[in-house]
Amino acid sequence: MKAVVILSGGPDSVTLAYKAKSQGHQLYAITFDYGQIAKKEIIYAKIIAEKLGMEQKIVDLSSLNDVFGSTTALMDENIPMPSEFEPEIIVPFRNAIFLSVAVAYTQAVGANKILYGAQGSDAPFYPDCRKEFFKAFQTAARKGTASQIEIDAPFHNMKKSEIIKLGAKLDVPYESTWSCYLNNERQCGVCESCRNRKKGFKEANIVDPTKYEE
Repeated sequence: MKAVVILSGGPDSVTLAYKAKSQGHQLYAITFDYGQIAKKEIIYAKIIAEKLGMEQKIVDLSSLNDVFGSTTALMDENIPMPSEFEPEIIVPFRNAIFLSVAVAYTQAVGANKILYGAQGSDAPFYPDCRKEFFKAFQTAARKGTASQIEIDAPFHNMKKSEIIKLGAKLDVPYESTWSCYLNNERQCGVCESCRNRKKGFKEANIVDPTKYEE
């Protein structure tokens, strides 16, 4: 089955790609430059796409910085980067924007399924990571394309540690993934995303191969 996977370069979406590949899906990766500070995640997404032999589409949505860049620390370097969840790290309606483009891409490549790595640890904080959101979006996509397109987030009820355990079984190269919200030589180790990454490996009792600045 052909499927489009939204590939950010982070551990969740990369594990999802490896899982889908192991299930025999013919995968098409779609990666977004939405004006984020962490351009390195795009580089790591390319690395993973090459490792898995996936066709990859990188979509330039960087003009979105003009829409909501000043509202989020992920896009505006003048906003202090939180070390734990704060509203400043939300990119408004980001997954909906990504899914809209992904729906169009599925039509172009003849796929009928979209996979994205929303996971249970994020659901309490991010409305567009919740099951009711992506199921509602699926309904809209089906009406808008007159197709039976499926939108699935298989990790929506899993903790990051559970995802990492699964990835370890699938031989996911976590050293080739990027979580940090910054764009330094190494992942900072102190932003909210890095801290969640560290916590996930610790709770999974799996050695974290990441080299952090701190």
